[in-house]
Amino acid sequence: MSNQFKKDLVDLVPRLRRFALSLAGNQADADDLVQSACVKALKNEAQFRPGTRMDSWMYRIIQTLWIDDRRRAKTRGTMVDAEDAGLSDGGRAARLPEDRMMLDQAKTAMSGLEENQRTVLSLVAIEGLSYKETADVLDLPIGTVMSRLSRARAALLPRLGMTKGPMQ
Repeated sequence: MSNQFKKDLVDLVPRLRRFALSLAGNQADADDLVQSACVKALKNEAQFRPGTRMDSWMYRIIQTLWIDDRRRAKTRGTMVDAEDAGLSDGGRAARLPEDRMMLDQAKTAMSGLEENQRTVLSLVAIEGLSYKETADVLDLPIGTVMSRLSRARAALLPRLGMTKGPMQ
């Protein structure tokens, strides 16, 4: 196992946690998801092609694990507690009360989005992936990414008390 591979994987963990949290809605499930993805990546290091983006590869693993978990949960009937749904950095970035309130509103608004919209919005607006990179990670046509992103943004605006505003 390559030391560089391990180092690159460790360096990605904060971003992977953020993405997993946007999917899972709570930190405990997000951490489990990241751990499972890292174990899978370490077991399958030989499948990683050097020169490709490790972050995209890992986002894809997390997305696949999440979809598999949701399918299992659907047959078991488990529900995600809405109170646990939070996309916070613990307030580190939001120092002013107004900033924390806006982050809470955004978390609540995002948790109400359809899962496919929330995933695309997280990859583009939070993780900073391009539309093309997001399409590659999710194995979708770029037009579908753009459509889901547009619908997600349109759904968020009224929930945030806005009629129009800057888009990322």
